[in-house]
Amino acid sequence: MADLTLRNGPGGETVGASFWEQVGGRATFERLVRRFYEGVRDDALLRPMYPEEDLEGAIQRLTGFLEQYWGGPATYSEQRGHPRLRMRHAAFPVGPAARDRWLAHMRAAVDDLGLSPLHHAMLWDYLERAAHAMVNRFDDPGLADASSSTDGE
Repeated sequence: MADLTLRNGPGGETVGASFWEQVGGRATFERLVRRFYEGVRDDALLRPMYPEEDLEGAIQRLTGFLEQYWGGPATYSEQRGHPRLRMRHAAFPVGPAARDRWLAHMRAAVDDLGLSPLHHAMLWDYLERAAHAMVNRFDDPGLADASSSTDGE
């Protein structure tokens, strides 16, 4: 987990606010995630990975994970333990097409936040690296279907 700060004092203490605080805290991350899932709802490739009865749960888990990663409350780990992202996603067929669809919806959500260029770049860099790390298959059956999916924009 990264409690990202831009400055540390002489004793290593945080000077200033965490990234989470700088961008607006929980409200910003919840807006990000809800906008992301608006795109996922209509995506033929990604939607089957998110059961309707657990969509709100998925929203809360991703919001909690992201806010913890960026210096907010540690609620995610308190409730679910270590994130273990690759292990938690192993049951889902995440190939290049699913990754690209995920990134397209997340890009629209990040762009809609209206963050400063520095915060936008930092957040996007992390999300892009995380998405690439989640790929767990390369025999990607979604490649043929990806062009028929809507991109949520």
